Amino acid sequence: MPKLGVNIDHVATIRQARRGREPDPVWAAMKAELGGADQITVHLREDRRHIQDRDLRLLKETVHVKLNLECACEASMLAIACETKPERVCLVPENREEVTTEGGLDVVGNFDRVSESVKQLHAAGIFVSLFIDPDQGQIEASRKLNVEAVELHTGTYADAKTDEAQERELIVLENASQHVLQNELILHAGHGLNYLNVTAVADIEGMEELNIGHSIISRAVFVGLEEAVSEMKQLCIR
Repeated sequence: MPKLGVNIDHVATIRQARRGREPDPVWAAMKAELGGADQITVHLREDRRHIQDRDLRLLKETVHVKLNLECACEASMLAIACETKPERVCLVPENREEVTTEGGLDVVGNFDRVSESVKQLHAAGIFVSLFIDPDQGQIEASRKLNVEAVELHTGTYADAKTDEAQERELIVLENASQHVLQNELILHAGHGLNYLNVTAVADIEGMEELNIGHSIISRAVFVGLEEAVSEMKQLCIR
């Protein structure tokens, strides 16, 4: 059964709407842990639209489960990661104009840059994953970089408008997952997963971890964060 990483970025999004002090993502991490989160995930963006440097430092000091930092292959971000030393770093693409991450990291087209980023993080003793599309070429390129894991981008599956389209995209994910395991990489997945579509992805053979944020925070508005995390955790392990 896959572990659940809870992304708390959007708690910080609400706070930054007023540039105030609340709600505090550090408190959110505590509630997520109480709900059964196996990992806390945050994305420190270059434009600091939600998570701030202060949040990352405090989370590193206070989180009792694994802390997973998502960041771009950019020098200042990598320096912060190596200084803070979260247990895990997931390298992701980043476009300042995007509302949310629009696709996977192009490892094939940016092989040398990603390679240097991975080496820098490994030198700091950090577990590294790459957020990639479910594509055979991207998986094989990731394997050459000796990363520990890849996180398959599930956005196309999650955004499918019909049952038939969703089923096709699920098959794409299943085939890619098999290729990940054949390349001896740890299998993660995430992006756009919610309470209605998560079970099929959680059931993919070899799935080790799912990272989910927006859906859980949205649900928390109505039932509270601890309960929202608990409900998602039950779906992942059912």
